[in-house]
Amino acid sequence: MTESNGSPSPERREDMPDWEKRFRAPRVSLPDWAEDAPDRSLFVSNATGTYELYAWDRATGEQRQVTNRPNGTTDGVLSPDGEWIWWFDDKDGDEFGVWRRQPFAGGEDELAVPGLDPSYPAGLALGRDGRMAVVGRSTDEEGTTIHLARVSDAPVELYRHRESAGVGDLSHDGSLIAVEHTEHGDAMHSALRVLRPDGTTVAELDDTKGGTVELGLEVLGFAPVHGDTRLLVGHQRRGRWEPLVWDVATGEETDLALELPGDVSAEWYPDGSGLLIGHSYEARGELFRYDLRTRELVKVPTPTGTVSGATARPDGSVEYLWSSAAEPSSVRSTAGGVVLDPPGLKSPGSVPVEDVWVEGPGGRIHALVQKPVGATGPLPTVFDIHGGPTWHDSDSFAAGPAAWVDHGYAVVRVNYRGSTGYGRAWTDALKHRVGLIELEDIAAVREWAIGSGLADPDRLILTGGSWGGYLTLLGLGTQPDAWTLGIAAVPVADYVTAYHDEMEALKAMDRTLLGGTPEEVPERFEASSPLTYVDQVKAPVYISAGVNDPRCPIRQIENYVKRLQARGAVHEVYRYDAGHGSLVVDERIKQVGLELDFAERHLKGRGSRGD
Repeated sequence: MTESNGSPSPERREDMPDWEKRFRAPRVSLPDWAEDAPDRSLFVSNATGTYELYAWDRATGEQRQVTNRPNGTTDGVLSPDGEWIWWFDDKDGDEFGVWRRQPFAGGEDELAVPGLDPSYPAGLALGRDGRMAVVGRSTDEEGTTIHLARVSDAPVELYRHRESAGVGDLSHDGSLIAVEHTEHGDAMHSALRVLRPDGTTVAELDDTKGGTVELGLEVLGFAPVHGDTRLLVGHQRRGRWEPLVWDVATGEETDLALELPGDVSAEWYPDGSGLLIGHSYEARGELFRYDLRTRELVKVPTPTGTVSGATARPDGSVEYLWSSAAEPSSVRSTAGGVVLDPPGLKSPGSVPVEDVWVEGPGGRIHALVQKPVGATGPLPTVFDIHGGPTWHDSDSFAAGPAAWVDHGYAVVRVNYRGSTGYGRAWTDALKHRVGLIELEDIAAVREWAIGSGLADPDRLILTGGSWGGYLTLLGLGTQPDAWTLGIAAVPVADYVTAYHDEMEALKAMDRTLLGGTPEEVPERFEASSPLTYVDQVKAPVYISAGVNDPRCPIRQIENYVKRLQARGAVHEVYRYDAGHGSLVVDERIKQVGLELDFAERHLKGRGSRGD
């Protein structure tokens, strides 16, 4: 057993390998812009080696770093008038803290809402005049609360419930507040309620009522027009995510009925005349403009790949964050060119992704495959399993998989049942037999990989972070002969202890997935917990964990590690001072380097790679 707790940052070398350059190269998020001051923007960048918030004045070109914390900052909101930057201040990545704000032009930070105790964030909406905010909070003791805060006044509670909820949006004139809630007890499918600032209810929209079919709703935003009572809503009434326009004053619903095969999201154009449509289908993304008057859908040109975010500007242009597995991300505009290009080191590209469809026990499974240029199988193969679980891998740039490819591995990523982007039935299939369902799909793709000649069965690595780390540990125990070694980052390892220690919103999700608490359905928690199968693990195991993680807390990981130690099982553990992953580039590089080294040492001498 090897244990590590940190070391000095590696020296920067001009001859650093490509995999390290991909992590070090400065990257930026899609800039958020102030609705009433569109030249003022806010974005996230790793330019200093830590992900932090940056203010950008487009009129002058000036950019400045807003936050500067040892473990980084990514949660920030720009006020509609462009005067204030709100950012969430937690402790070392534990996600429990308070909102602070700073003038856009710079200055001292101040407590944004005096009178509210620290909590987990549950949404934030800011008034246009800079004097009102709607703040969502989540704690173990209170459940979810939503407060209305006005400058110079004490915050007033508008909403409280034990189940998870969150702030959806605030109308343009500040008279309406949209809330997503799960008072019915299903954390995967929200209902909507619209409140006045005095807390009284204006309207309700709940697709979970009166039936056994579980349908969810999400707030996409109020119309950006003063006095407009239209709310853009995402729904699942036809088995996938689609938008509709709901007039909360009249109750009228306008179903767009878009003829697109995948999941569809939307946001308003700044004048409220149309919608910017985001379409996700089979691991790729594209954009459209929908005219609300003519009901015409027009494609917005983007390259083939993944659009991770997009926004329509006041001049009608669209800015979007795009990448593919082969090309690094960039912020582009339909007006032409790259919008925001950070100076310094440029990220090397990688290899394109190949699509594979495999028949599985629950239907066709989509997998994405990358392999070194010119390589022929059988290859050492990494099954890199995504987190979430309500997420999906896509044809987008990712430094982690690219690092494995650089070192001679094939990489397979599986969009198992529970993944988004393949319809509601595929996502909602993940119930009660949690973890075991996903592993059935991963096993089917594993058999394809071996049978096709891609993967060497003696050199198979199962790896992932968060939910992917959980599936890694569960797979090593339930499929002990299938995997050569496992690498799990910030995993769920002991499901019962994880439930009792994790943040309240995740407890609600676990109750939905498993049908109750550990005390109510102990057999389901036992069947889905990696700790149950730890004595069956044969492969060497590498685990990394953040000691401040509120999502996959450290105590339940220590329980699993103690069981490995008691058996004398081959394992290594790396603990670091952060939460659910790290926002520090050096730390992330160190973690990937340790994973690559672990794999190299334990695969040495196996198969053709060791000949």
